[in-house]
Amino acid sequence: MQAIQATFDDLGTSLADVTFVVVDLETTGGSPEHCGITEIGAVKVRGGVVLGEFQTLVNPAEPIPAFISVLTGITDAMVADAPRIEGAVPAFLEFAAGSVLVAHNAGFDIGFLKAATARVGGTWPRFRVLDTLHLARHLVTRDESPNHKLGSLAHVFSAHTTPDHRALHDARATVDVLHGLIERVGNLGVHTLEELTSYTSRVTPEQRRKRVLAEPLPHAPGVYLFRDATRRVLYVGTSRDIRTRVRTYFTASEQRSRMADMVRLAHVVEPIVCQTPLEAQVRELRLIDEHQPRFNRRSKDGRRTVWVKLTRERFPRLSIVKHVRDDGAHHIGPFRSRATAQAAIDAVHEVVPLRQCTKTLSLTGSGSACALADLGRCGAPCTGAQTQSEYALVVDRCAALFSGNGRADADRLRARLDELASQERFEDAARVRDRFVQLVRGAARAQRVAPLVRSAEVVAARPRPEGGWELVSVRHGRLAGTAVSPRGADPMVFVRTLQATAEVVPPGTPERPAALVEETEILLRWLEAPGVRIVELDGSWTCPVGGAGSVRHELEPAVAAAREVVGFDRDAPAVGAGDGGGRRPGWRRAG
Repeated sequence: MQAIQATFDDLGTSLADVTFVVVDLETTGGSPEHCGITEIGAVKVRGGVVLGEFQTLVNPAEPIPAFISVLTGITDAMVADAPRIEGAVPAFLEFAAGSVLVAHNAGFDIGFLKAATARVGGTWPRFRVLDTLHLARHLVTRDESPNHKLGSLAHVFSAHTTPDHRALHDARATVDVLHGLIERVGNLGVHTLEELTSYTSRVTPEQRRKRVLAEPLPHAPGVYLFRDATRRVLYVGTSRDIRTRVRTYFTASEQRSRMADMVRLAHVVEPIVCQTPLEAQVRELRLIDEHQPRFNRRSKDGRRTVWVKLTRERFPRLSIVKHVRDDGAHHIGPFRSRATAQAAIDAVHEVVPLRQCTKTLSLTGSGSACALADLGRCGAPCTGAQTQSEYALVVDRCAALFSGNGRADADRLRARLDELASQERFEDAARVRDRFVQLVRGAARAQRVAPLVRSAEVVAARPRPEGGWELVSVRHGRLAGTAVSPRGADPMVFVRTLQATAEVVPPGTPERPAALVEETEILLRWLEAPGVRIVELDGSWTCPVGGAGSVRHELEPAVAAAREVVGFDRDAPAVGAGDGGGRRPGWRRAG
């Protein structure tokens, strides 16, 4: 790996080099919107040395409540000749410029300062803020102090100044508390401002020491693999900036409990730099599928999907299968669970009177009809009441639903929803709606994936924000290669190079597809995103008029609104991310 010189940002800002301005306010009440400041006190320190102090009374332009005067000792007479907020706050901001602000219960003091700055028409500088109360709650136990009030902490850390509700005195006491807290976290391996501002006791010292694993990583998009001492992959992730993302695993920003266990076992982090985010996303998926890391929860079931099959027999029926066979049967899917596949089957049975029994039927039929025949939900081919040719018409309707010409039965299913709703059978309507959703999702997947899988190659381009093009080669539904053409260069030169160097992908079979279905869906979402242009197409990429994609485009927003959610579960991409979302129903051809 090429060595990368560390920047000061990478290394962190040493606490010894940070200028802190510890501030305290006295006010006329607790609301920044309705109360004023009566005193500002601040102490500037760096490396344990006091650099200066700031103190001023402030005329709040309103009477000071009696109980506030008793608490602070500040009276109306004392502030009568003091500067108004228009003069006091700008003077303080000048004193604090370029520093890190520190306060005890910082939300209170900083809230008043921000409100006062806005009141005088100023702009609040983007200070970094450190709260000694937050730190104390993680570092000072109840055995040491009954609470985390400033007076109690001043006693714990033997402050030279006793806080007495005068701003400068309280700021001086807070300085001693700050230094005591910094000394404690220093013993825990915290030596930079970045670590201090994100400190929490949830991050163990062992976890913090592991941050050295991020130091050799590049600032680049790609995939990263956490490995243990035996080189076994523990976790796979992806990021637009590998080093920045990996560093978060050793700070408070990582709050997943299982990640602490993962970091404890981690011995090395291996980066894989990718040219584009799409390549990184696909590599992550493949690596998770290959290694099955114990700490990854998503994308580990790419080969555990099921399909709904319209069987090929004398009187076909619907069946849930684990594999697609090359036997000419119609399939929709994949589905990520048998439950969602069964919901799709139930939706078909709502409008298409297919038989639901599983036994093999003879041409002449035998036995008695089931209850479904009495309800008009089945033509009873089992009794001979429906001939094979008559039943074939029913099968054709189901095949049309699967292949994309089932608008009529989709409309019948929608009418069934309207009928139930008009009868105020809302629970039944919701159940039918959910089944309908699963049906159109499964059918839409099959209709969208199949053309891409059949295409020998699709080369597409998307403009990059910084200029140039992101180029992608997809062969039989598998990512074969990516490239980036720089701004101002002829992109076709890079297209030809990409085609010559891309992975050779032989056509897959239903039993052994060239790529995981999830990978093909990722590529579809990219190809169907706004701004993507098809450069080369060796194949035919179409979607049918009245297909499940257009039905789903109409249905999903209504269902999302009914559930008061945005998007759906991982069974399908978000609305508009594929299957023609946002496009007019009809045949569309890439190229």
